[in-house]
Amino acid sequence: MVVAACHRAPAAEAPAGPGAATGMARRAFDPTLDGRWIGAGVCYGPHRDGQRPGGPAPSTDQLREDLRLMAPHWNLVRVYGSMDPTDRLVALIHDEHLPFKLLLGVVITPESEPDAIPHNEAEIAAAIHLANAYPDVVAAIVVGNETQVTWTAHRVAPDVLIRAIRAVRSKTTVPIATGDDFAFWMSPESEPIVAEIDLALVHAYAMWNGKQLDLAMAFTKDTFAAVQKRHPELPMVFGESGWATQVGTVGDQAKYIKGAPGEAEQARFFREFTAWVTQEHIASAYFEAFDENWKGSPAPDEVEKHWGVFRADRTPKAAVAPAK
Repeated sequence: MVVAACHRAPAAEAPAGPGAATGMARRAFDPTLDGRWIGAGVCYGPHRDGQRPGGPAPSTDQLREDLRLMAPHWNLVRVYGSMDPTDRLVALIHDEHLPFKLLLGVVITPESEPDAIPHNEAEIAAAIHLANAYPDVVAAIVVGNETQVTWTAHRVAPDVLIRAIRAVRSKTTVPIATGDDFAFWMSPESEPIVAEIDLALVHAYAMWNGKQLDLAMAFTKDTFAAVQKRHPELPMVFGESGWATQVGTVGDQAKYIKGAPGEAEQARFFREFTAWVTQEHIASAYFEAFDENWKGSPAPDEVEKHWGVFRADRTPKAAVAPAK
């Protein structure tokens, strides 16, 4: 989601040492709506062709159309930022009484990047405002996305993430989380972060981990169980998992992805994943609702463009197409 600069406030200092919040009372995450469990959710990036974070943004009518398309399938939606257009999305859900709750994101940028500190502070302030102004919509706040795993392109220092988590938690009442790859949650480096959050969002992609489709769900279930065993005291959400419909022939995607892409393959994984998290009442956010063609390299088969169960033009793929 887009991050905009604003007037820089003095940076808040974290209490001495990571993990200072150990022993805190964790806030309960409740993925229900009107008494109904809605935990089988979805990840949502709103930018269509010709739009991108930091550039042209979707209109409010386009956001409304996306919500209409998502409503028959999901009522829990994960978004990745708190600035525009997320602020308009939250207001739309509230004002029109639409059947959604959000896992609200906070973009945390490495402080070595230009204007990172004011950007981070603006995101934090926006998330705090939305959570307090729309408690009927914001179910939890996810501070940072894949900021700690070693291979991430936007890694931040743990103390920067902890400072952001504490800043959001100190001025809200909703559960606070961060989202990261399962490899981070399995590492000793995760422990100071675990001490600061109410729940963890775990990412695990069988496809990126070289699994064929027949082994994808076994990998998915086993990986989530391993992270739960590693941190039995910490509530968890399956924050990202999916199956792409195209894969490029160069770079890491060609090196690591072994499972065949395609709509039929995606439909099978989506069906099996959704059945599993629903049966086990595992709160989750399937990746993702719509293809995002602004992502990755310019190559049309770039895998990052093809995780959606709807195409970028909002037509359905096999996973969500009406039965014939």
